[in-house]
Amino acid sequence: SRQPFHRSNVRGHLLRKKRWNYWAVSSDRYLFSATIADTDYMGLAFVYFLDFETKRCIEKTISVPFARLPMPETVYEDLRFRHKRLRVALKDDGANARITAKARSFAGQPLRAEIDVTRPAGHETLNVVIPWSRDRFQFTSKQNTLPASGFVEIGGERYEFEEGKSWAVLDYGRGVWRYNTFWNWGAASGMQNGHTIGLNLGGGWTDGTRMTENGACIDGRLHKIHDDLEFDYDSSDFMRPWTARTRGSDQVDLTFEPFFERVAKTNLLILKSEVHQVFGRYTGSITTNEGTRYEVSDLLGWVEQHNARW
Repeated sequence: SRQPFHRSNVRGHLLRKKRWNYWAVSSDRYLFSATIADTDYMGLAFVYFLDFETKRCIEKTISVPFARLPMPETVYEDLRFRHKRLRVALKDDGANARITAKARSFAGQPLRAEIDVTRPAGHETLNVVIPWSRDRFQFTSKQNTLPASGFVEIGGERYEFEEGKSWAVLDYGRGVWRYNTFWNWGAASGMQNGHTIGLNLGGGWTDGTRMTENGACIDGRLHKIHDDLEFDYDSSDFMRPWTARTRGSDQVDLTFEPFFERVAKTNLLILKSEVHQVFGRYTGSITTNEGTRYEVSDLLGWVEQHNARW
């Protein structure tokens, strides 16, 4: 659907439930991300900040085993994580969202972040349920090209996300997952030739389901991409160029040039996760189902490989 009408009922299914709200806000210089998640094994929150020019990346994660966080069942609800070392609040009423975070020590300095996000009237999003079986499934709401403004303070330095030059992306996920998981996910938001263009590109975890999470949001209108995507990259060197193409067509034909790699690893015996998230720029083309072709050049975004036992 073009709006998140779904209610995420994932009761029961002991240790199989995975729920998260991931926000990322980018300007042409900085990116700040805040996430609250509950994997059934643990509740956690993490934040990170990346300066594209200096490649300075700071990250902080707090996890609490079997915390049972009160994760809302619909997209437009508030969510909070409170810990003595990190506080994250994600407020959302559908029209506006607010992302705040505080930490006493963020690479040894205090962190304070306050970012406001606006959803323009009529703005469309990508909402889909991916079915693996009768009792394994995932609902995801992918939202991009959302205007954002605010700041991040780290110690005595203040980093501005200017209105009209900053974009927010939301990845909302609720599902009952298989133990072994693999996915690729790419996203981007920005202005291209007078159009606002947002990309959501996925693969791996949706293969064989006859459903995809692929789409382009152009000037607030969602254009669903129904074909599976093929990601081509070197998993021994994630900083080499990637390509993303629709299988059997040229509807998506993109090259991604990375400039920074973020690695996040967790290894707690039965729970293991490894994410390689690379930031860079997309160049190529997207063709809508109506046949309109949009060229993109140096569109800021990211793409990742994720392997997990969870």
